[in-house]
Amino acid sequence: MAKVFDGIDDKLAGWIARQRMFFVGTAPLDADAHVNVSPKGPIGSFGVVDGHTVAYLDLIGSGAETIAHIRENGRVVVMFCAFEGPPRIVRLHGRARVVLSAEDEFARLECQLGFDVTAPRAGWRAIVVVDVDRVADSCGYGVPLMEYRGERTQQREWIERKLGAGSDALVEYVRDKNGTSIDGLESVDAELVAPAE
Repeated sequence: MAKVFDGIDDKLAGWIARQRMFFVGTAPLDADAHVNVSPKGPIGSFGVVDGHTVAYLDLIGSGAETIAHIRENGRVVVMFCAFEGPPRIVRLHGRARVVLSAEDEFARLECQLGFDVTAPRAGWRAIVVVDVDRVADSCGYGVPLMEYRGERTQQREWIERKLGAGSDALVEYVRDKNGTSIDGLESVDAELVAPAE
């Protein structure tokens, strides 16, 4: 049932675009440190660049494990599950890099990918670019059927509250909460996150 693909073709890219969310898995090199899996979404924050490259928008959040692990070793897997329709799981394995919002490349990638998200631009922390070296699917029989009811509004509202608290509130939050991983790995340099509308 499982299949390994040569790359992400138009049919697979279309299937990915119809999913509601995705998951990102990373791990540090230290065997005693913590593995991380993060839910990501909405799907409008994800884009297929070409058959072997994808990217997603990373929003400011309570931690920055994924970024810390990618900065240390680059290993990543992006997983999509069909919660609606026929069962299927697709995994994209590869090596990733992080482009923080104040870096010059960020604006070019943002324009190219045309993200469709409601979160204010000030909360856009980075774009994670993945060079995909393995594309595979599996049955997905264990994934439950779920009914989509809409996107949550809390993240957008939280960013808007931070913006209302002053021009430096988001930068201070990133500095306090996103500078290192739970295992002490360097993560986000707050000066390279540019929260401006």
